[in-house]
Amino acid sequence: MPTAGSSQIRGILFDKDGTLVDFNRTWFGITMELAHKAADGNEARARALVEAGGYDWEMQKFRGGSVIAAGTVNDIVDLWHPELTLEEKRERIMAYDAYAVEEGSRRAVGIEGLHVTLEALVAQGFVLGIATNDSEAGARATAEALGLAALFNVIIGYDSVARAKPHADQLHLFAAKTGLEPNSIAMVGDNAHDLEMAHAAGAGLAIGVLSGNSTLDDLAHLSDAILGSIAELPQFLEKRAQS
Repeated sequence: MPTAGSSQIRGILFDKDGTLVDFNRTWFGITMELAHKAADGNEARARALVEAGGYDWEMQKFRGGSVIAAGTVNDIVDLWHPELTLEEKRERIMAYDAYAVEEGSRRAVGIEGLHVTLEALVAQGFVLGIATNDSEAGARATAEALGLAALFNVIIGYDSVARAKPHADQLHLFAAKTGLEPNSIAMVGDNAHDLEMAHAAGAGLAIGVLSGNSTLDDLAHLSDAILGSIAELPQFLEKRAQS
């Protein structure tokens, strides 16, 4: 169900992977490397772990809403390492997070038109933020690596809040840090949990993009609008403000 909408959108909160960053080009290799570590180098076992996490080997992409496409590193560790004790899981989460921060930023591939689009939105007067189920450190490192950090007022990871997406916490934190009301914020993302967070938080707009792993059918029932990518956002919001 779409949101009620807000006549005056002042802030835009972006998901990161699949929305700002090309998910498959950035994360497939990293995920395979982590899976090989988890499988002690066994290739077949590593491929099975990646498939369990949501990779479609025939389509050569991660499925929208899957553990790897939409979950946190905690979810991945729970899936891949159910045999570990709680303390062992904490250690593995820290190790995977550290690897993801370094490699995710080093290998990040931005969505086409990323810089131009974000600069246009800032010029239009929008306050920008990132809300991701990656870690805050990982999101900051990626933004810096892509030369985008100065364009974002707030960067929020799964570990910045008590509850990750699809709960409302990340959007509410963005609102608190910027002084904006939730209904003046547009949430933009490529997975259902991004849009579910928008609804849970009372966002003014829930905008789905098809640049990630989800299909039109996955997102349509949750979105006020569906765009091919964020490159369409400046024109979309300008037209909306004029209507």
